[in-house]
Amino acid sequence: MNIASIDIGSNTVLLLIAEIEERTKNFKTILNKYEAPRLGKGLKNNGNISDESIKKLLYVLTSYKNTIDEYNCKIILCTATNAMRVAKNSKEIISRIKTELDINIEIITGEKEAELSFLGASTALPGVDSRMVLDIGGGSTEIIYGSNEKINYKKSFPYGAVNLTEEFIHSEIPTKVEIELLENFIRKSFSELSSIVTSSIPLIAAAGTPTSLSAANLGLRDYDESLVEGSVLTIMDLERFILEFSSLSPADILNKYGKILSGREDVILAGTIILKTVSEILTNEKIYVSGRGIRYGSVINYIRNNF
Repeated sequence: MNIASIDIGSNTVLLLIAEIEERTKNFKTILNKYEAPRLGKGLKNNGNISDESIKKLLYVLTSYKNTIDEYNCKIILCTATNAMRVAKNSKEIISRIKTELDINIEIITGEKEAELSFLGASTALPGVDSRMVLDIGGGSTEIIYGSNEKINYKKSFPYGAVNLTEEFIHSEIPTKVEIELLENFIRKSFSELSSIVTSSIPLIAAAGTPTSLSAANLGLRDYDESLVEGSVLTIMDLERFILEFSSLSPADILNKYGKILSGREDVILAGTIILKTVSEILTNEKIYVSGRGIRYGSVINYIRNNF
C-alpha cells in the first residue's frame, strides 16, 4: 500500500511517498519532494499568512496531489506546524484546501511536532537507544530527548530560521552587531537545555538546515539522501559556515551553492547559528544529520496505530 505524507512548515512544504509492507509493518521511501512557499514570511506583521504565500501553497499542494494520485496512494497524511498554528487565517486556508484538493490538514501542537520529529529522525541511528533530536523549522525549533521506551524531555521553542532572520537580520550582508544580537538571543532562549543532557547522548539534527549544510559540506550540487542521511557535522564545520554566510548576500550564497540551498539562502545563516548554539549548549561537538523528520514520523505513527 502506498501512503503520502505532507509536512507544511513555516518555510518549506515537503512530500514523502512511501510503500507500506503490511505484513512486516515496515515501509520504504518511493519519492521525496521539496518546495519553499514560505508561509511564515511577514507573518508577524498582521498575524495572517499572506495572499502570495497562500497562492504558492495551493500551487505546491496541487502539484503534490497530482503526484499522489499518480502513485495511487490510499492514505494522505498532512500536518501543519508553526505558521499555521499562529496564523489568524489558518481555518480559511484549511477549508479552501479541503474544498479544492480534498486534502485534510491537521495543525499539530509543538509537542506533537517534537514527537513526530523524534520518530522520523531516530531512523538515522537505528541501533542507538537514547538520543536527542533537534528539529529547526522556519518558525519554531523542537527538541526531544529520550529512548525507545521513554521520552525524558520535549519542548517546542517559538524560534526558527525564518522568524529569527526577520527579527534580527536587516542588512543584505549581516552586520557584526546583528549576528551578535541573534547569537545572544538564541543562547538565552535555549539556556534551559544545559541542565538536561550530557555530551554522551547522540544529537540528531533534522530538517532542512542541517541537511542543506551537510550537502554543502560534502560538496554536493544535487541533493543525495544516501550520502546526507546519517552524515556528521561538527561545531567547527558550523563555525566555518557561519563565517562564510556572514560575508555573503543571499544571492551570493545561492550562486555559490545552487539548488541545495534554494529557498533558504536568506535564512540559512540564522538556521546555522541556531544549530551551532544549541549544540554548544548541549555540549555536543558532533551532530548527526537526518532529513527524516515529521513526514517520516507521521508514517511511522500511522503504522503503529493501524497495523
